[in-house]
Amino acid sequence: MKIKHVLLATAVTLCFAPALHAKPFKWTSQGEISTWDIHSQNNALQSGLHANVYESLVYYNSRTFQVEPVLATAWREISPTQMRFTLREGVKFHDGSVMNADDVVYSLNRAMAKTSNFTPFTQGISKVVKVDAKTIDIILVSPNPVLLRQLTELRIMSKAWAEKNKSVEPKDMKGTDETFAHRNAMGTGPYTLESWQPDVRMVFKRNPNWWGKMDGNVTEIVYTPIKSAATRIAALLSGEVDFVLDPTPQDLARLRANPDLKVVDGLENRTIFLGMDQFRDELPGSNVKGKNPLKDLRVRKALYQAIDADTISRNIMRGLGKPTGTLVAPQVAGWTEAVGKRMPYSVDTAKKLLAEAGYPDGFEVDFACPNNRYINDEAICQAVTAMWSRIGVKAKLRTLPLVNYFPMIQRNEASIYMLGWGVPTFDALYSLQSLVRTVGTGGDGNYNVGRYSNQRMDYLVDRIKVETDAPVRSRMLTEALQLSNDTVSHIPLHDQVIPWAMKKNVEMIHRADNRVDMRAVKVN
Repeated sequence: MKIKHVLLATAVTLCFAPALHAKPFKWTSQGEISTWDIHSQNNALQSGLHANVYESLVYYNSRTFQVEPVLATAWREISPTQMRFTLREGVKFHDGSVMNADDVVYSLNRAMAKTSNFTPFTQGISKVVKVDAKTIDIILVSPNPVLLRQLTELRIMSKAWAEKNKSVEPKDMKGTDETFAHRNAMGTGPYTLESWQPDVRMVFKRNPNWWGKMDGNVTEIVYTPIKSAATRIAALLSGEVDFVLDPTPQDLARLRANPDLKVVDGLENRTIFLGMDQFRDELPGSNVKGKNPLKDLRVRKALYQAIDADTISRNIMRGLGKPTGTLVAPQVAGWTEAVGKRMPYSVDTAKKLLAEAGYPDGFEVDFACPNNRYINDEAICQAVTAMWSRIGVKAKLRTLPLVNYFPMIQRNEASIYMLGWGVPTFDALYSLQSLVRTVGTGGDGNYNVGRYSNQRMDYLVDRIKVETDAPVRSRMLTEALQLSNDTVSHIPLHDQVIPWAMKKNVEMIHRADNRVDMRAVKVN
């Protein structure tokens, strides 16, 4: 995507038909969110729920995934480093106050704060300037070919509300201090947050003063996190919930056979992989003293080639994981069939590599995984632990719920860890900058919690940020992904295939980012 000439979005309100037969909608998944502060932690489930209450300047159309107007109605290029946005008239926050340019300038600056986890989406932004009450300019460090896609994730908060409630800065998820915005919400979106009881349920009510028009008919949303897969499915079968975001692979056959239910499948733009601490000189809890085995490329290759991804896909994922050899899914710019090819599974090769690295008998290492975030995440890690044992690597597996897991890995407290990375921009820069760019500022290395560092990678990522020649940029994206493969920055496992299970009377749009667009949900 090349920003060139004048870009002007049509000032058309989202074209939704009038809602009929208003209904409540109850749904569940295994995960719980960690905060209602919209800039504190970058997590897909959380961002999807936040989008019910808070809105961004632009967002993706759920059917086409093209960027469309939301709180901004038009934008144009003043210069290659200056984009002007016209704000929608008549938008009100849930407390009745009118949204204006001050709120937008404040919110985008808040997303760039030191405690924000959303800096990958602000990369390239120098400053945000108010032109008048309904116009803002985004000033760029250099031309940014993915600015609009980044803005889909930067939601807008009331400046006055944040100041009144002492929530000016995002909550630091690495710390224990709470702010008002951590447990409370007040946006411009189609729903208001009525209540949130962590690990119990959250309730949303239709915002009667929303500026847009609904295609769906849901007046109340009840989200209930249910960690147990059996309990989630039982809730759907009994009619207690209308929709399950993450049915388990072993339940799909009977769900598809049930005449009162339906299952909708789609390939998610999320890749599951393992990261490794390549920074410490000695790994905590390892029996290797005085050095870090994970710094050795031969060791990383051995760990990779000891994993039988096809067996995991077949027996654990039951087809809901497509084995991959790179950090992004096929829908993401930069992916090619060649770059997505895995290194071959070979226990013998893995053993040989370990011996060459000086570990003929293997070693002990800490291994951390979430147990309620990705499809069969804990079972995958158990299988990987068993596979590594065949080459003498004794992985000491520990699993945690996602609300504890993500802050823990962000504190760099795991030697080997699982992560699933979706790509909201559908552009590999988002993954490369967050995962393999040396940790720095402005989103660089935001989730590079293994602290991988490679000079050529840093050069490529920094060039990709500003390159506007589409063919050149595409080649650099692929080169950077291949460099990640060659240096085993991470161990890719698979791209998730996401089935959604629901009652027969539910209509919804299956999105590649695994988010529920409540504006379009109908309960017939």
